[in-house]
Amino acid sequence: MNAIEDLHLEKEILPLFDYTLHMFSKNAVLRILNAPLASQQDILSQQDIYRGFSANHSVLEGYSYTVSYLLEVHYFLNDAKISDFSNQKLRYKFLKSRKEKALFQSKLVQVVLLFDRLQSRYFSRLDLNAFPEFYRKKITEITVFLSHFNLGHLAARVREYKIKDHDILTLASTILDLKSKGAVKTFWEGLFLFEAHLSIHTGMQKNGFTFPTFSEKGIDLADFYHPLLQDPVTNVFRTKRNVVLVNGPNMSGKSTFLKAVGLCMYLAHLGIGIPAKHGEIPFLTHFSIAINRRDDLLNGYSHFMMEILNLKKVVSQASNGSNCLAIFDELFSGTNVEDAFEICKTTINGLCQFRNSIFFISTHIQKLQEIENPDVETYHIDCDLIDDVPTFTYKLRKGWSEIRVGRILFEKEGLNDMLN
Repeated sequence: MNAIEDLHLEKEILPLFDYTLHMFSKNAVLRILNAPLASQQDILSQQDIYRGFSANHSVLEGYSYTVSYLLEVHYFLNDAKISDFSNQKLRYKFLKSRKEKALFQSKLVQVVLLFDRLQSRYFSRLDLNAFPEFYRKKITEITVFLSHFNLGHLAARVREYKIKDHDILTLASTILDLKSKGAVKTFWEGLFLFEAHLSIHTGMQKNGFTFPTFSEKGIDLADFYHPLLQDPVTNVFRTKRNVVLVNGPNMSGKSTFLKAVGLCMYLAHLGIGIPAKHGEIPFLTHFSIAINRRDDLLNGYSHFMMEILNLKKVVSQASNGSNCLAIFDELFSGTNVEDAFEICKTTINGLCQFRNSIFFISTHIQKLQEIENPDVETYHIDCDLIDDVPTFTYKLRKGWSEIRVGRILFEKEGLNDMLN
């Protein structure tokens, strides 16, 4: 099971892609964001779906309808009791009160107007050949469902105030028939998934995200960034190693770098574009992203124990053949420095054996420079000292940072003099 809570999908990532009109489609977007795809082919097929939406952008750019109509139609078709008057016209004509007939007719008119808008403005104008074949069939299911309602004829009658009892009875019969076959439920599922894909496509377009490619050569991310930052600093990151150490002073941007890398890797496995100019990554099957973790007070676990258990889950997954992406922010910061150094060294050297997985570890333990392992690569987030004031560039550099920001700030605030 993936451990992706620290990506904060619903709170932080969903808003990047949520251009939906209501909760039904919004929930469908969230389901997509929570479901990494099982194979490279599935990912490439999902990318092709979004390319299909891009090719139909001029048709779908103003996709909209009256949301209250949809909510009422959804309730009416799913939950309201619709009587079958197909063989009981007299019963409908004489036994229903004027008020009941007017209400029943207004609901069916809403069905006609909503479905006619969907069909005439959008679905009938789509270039279906722009979509992959399997998704083309899903869109066709929607259009076939709409075709049962003779919408052009009925919509014209509604607008001319010429709708008759016969039209109402025919509509009711059609709806009941479709409900009995499960077609109404299938239609809503297909429509809301369509709208979710449209919403994600819109988010990718507005944010300028690009589709990555997949390769076993390592990671190559050009001009990538975290999309929640205003005026973000972009970075270039390339590595063929499977263990990457990230160091640097507090506030330099280590956690933001890890979040940006994790988000790029994760979105790529949803078939969604990533916040980068170019991306080439390996295919992965398991994700564990632990950034800014806190104690699990509910279960009584200390921060250190949480780190131990999280690492154990990752190692178990990798040992069982999963291609893992695991991100550990300040690994083993919950124990003393001596213990942390020893078990970090063991962890780093041990993780190198899992060649098909990738591990990012941020750390403040400078002594880890002693590790001599060709499978480990080290980076730091750059920081300049200008008039003894640390100035963060947020730029990624190879190697270890030698700047001791803590000492500098301690001295700058006069604490040495105050305490001595």
